[in-house]
Amino acid sequence: MLDINEITLRFDGRLLFNAAAAHISDGQKVGLTGRNGTGKTTLFRLIRGDLSPDDGEINITKGQRIATVAQEIPQTHISLIDCVLQADTERTALLAELEKAQTENDGVKIGELHERLNMIGANSAEARAGAILYGLGFSQEQQKQPLNSFSGGWRMRVALAAALFVPSDILLLDEPTNHLDLEASLWLENFLERYSGTLIIISHDRSLLNRLCTRILHIENLKIQSYGGNYDAFERTRALQKENEQKQAAKTEETRKHLQSFVDRFRYKANKAKQAQSRIKMLERLPPKAVFIGETHLHFKFPSPTELPSPLIKIEDGSVGYGEKVVLSKLNLRIDADDRIALLGANGNGKSTFAKMLAGKLKLMNGSVQASGKLQVSYYAQHQTEELSPDLTALQQMQLIMKNTDETRIRAHLGAFGLTQHKAETRIALLSGGEKARLLFAVMTRNAPHILLLDEPTNHLDIDARDALIEAINDYKGAVILITHDPHLIELTADRLWLIDNGRCTAYDGDLEDYRNLLAQKARIQAAGKNNEKAEKNTLSRKDERREAAEKRQLSAPVRKKIKETEDVLARLGEQKEKIESMLEDPGLYMIGLNAAKVKNLQISLAQINEQIEAAEQQWLELSEKLESLS
Repeated sequence: MLDINEITLRFDGRLLFNAAAAHISDGQKVGLTGRNGTGKTTLFRLIRGDLSPDDGEINITKGQRIATVAQEIPQTHISLIDCVLQADTERTALLAELEKAQTENDGVKIGELHERLNMIGANSAEARAGAILYGLGFSQEQQKQPLNSFSGGWRMRVALAAALFVPSDILLLDEPTNHLDLEASLWLENFLERYSGTLIIISHDRSLLNRLCTRILHIENLKIQSYGGNYDAFERTRALQKENEQKQAAKTEETRKHLQSFVDRFRYKANKAKQAQSRIKMLERLPPKAVFIGETHLHFKFPSPTELPSPLIKIEDGSVGYGEKVVLSKLNLRIDADDRIALLGANGNGKSTFAKMLAGKLKLMNGSVQASGKLQVSYYAQHQTEELSPDLTALQQMQLIMKNTDETRIRAHLGAFGLTQHKAETRIALLSGGEKARLLFAVMTRNAPHILLLDEPTNHLDIDARDALIEAINDYKGAVILITHDPHLIELTADRLWLIDNGRCTAYDGDLEDYRNLLAQKARIQAAGKNNEKAEKNTLSRKDERREAAEKRQLSAPVRKKIKETEDVLARLGEQKEKIESMLEDPGLYMIGLNAAKVKNLQISLAQINEQIEAAEQQWLELSEKLESLS
């Protein structure tokens, strides 16, 4: 049990919590949300005991063990597997005592130590640690390598593995998927679903919060609000609360105006003075005026490219790599203008190599490629933030890149990614990680590319920005190739999955749930130490199911395309209808004898559009029913 009792905390001179309270029962899986800077990470420090509140207290059931990811990973020659094993301090201490007892030939002590080691599962510790490292993307060979031979992002995976390995009753995770690829993120979801302790997780990954959490704690206005259900349920409940609060505030304001009107009219009239004083007291008892700060809804807009005939790119029998080393071979693929493709495959399998090839940064070693000479391909990768000039403002950075473009157009382009006047004039060094990511979107799309290659575009983006990115991708008129650890982004944007594995890039005959199950199965096989023959046997039935699903998708593809075309027609007709109705609502149109013919033509046009809308809606319903039957 974890009780947060009326805590108040000032941090760096700023009030973060004011009499904030929450209760978390044993075994609950809780998502901790709130805008950046509201105190989510600080609350973790309070729970761990690294900070103490100015007032109030946090009570945790005595003896409960808290595990969290270490923020600093020391450079060491110790192997990955040993780093994870050493995180279990009790096991490490017991083994040291056992070695001493054996040296001293203390039989009684040796027996006691073996009993305790058996109780904590010490014999299976190495297998469990290895399974966790494997799930997070480390091969058995890599697990034996020294920690200091890996980059910072990979060392953070080792820190996460250590936190998952340590026996714990409460697990605190702060953005655990930030350094993971899709495969490791899906494995982590499965692992945390089976975790039996209390889980509190800070994450911008909507899919993770939806799959894991049965409760959301939201930090807002210095308080901690509790909501039942997953993240989607929280959003719905909170939206209803906001709506009800605004309705109640409107009623209160109406009452206030009515009472104030009476007071203003009669407070100085002797025969009404008593009633006026009574209403003044009623006014004093009313709650203060509610101030609703409108939440800004972020919108992105990728500029539309010029039309080019399909395919945009076609590769036959291609191979690509570095120097003489072939990374991917037998590439036979095409990319069309309306494609939305997500690349699957573990880190190191060649996804980034594939993206660099499409971006023109790597030439084919063999095979042929066909592409229009006018084709523009833009590549987004998070490391490109290092190429930004920290002492320049976002506006100055874009002016360097978009030479001979007037400032108004540059500002409009930055504004399409939420970098309006203030942010456009802020030094890049002072922008947040999410704002720098949005600046990179502006940089990469300045020439209205025909293909967007997005390599982990959601890193540093909060949930609102991720939703804005989903809308922008779906509205974009060009092709999109996605490499991402965010399943929610894939599910809402991608209509094709390509798997990069064993030096090949092939269409994946299944959906993301199939892939999730396949990865979970591989992890179970690895953990159980089963041989490859049995693994292949277990996956054959899934292959048949995936093939059947792929055939259904192929049959339904023309219907889905027609539905999309019909939706576009409805959107266009809706705009035309709104425009005509707006014109007909203009009082000036009905001046006697002046615009009778114009009014008649507008009414005829409106009637025609209404008929077209009705026909399009009927067609949409028929197509939707057909798609449902095919599915």
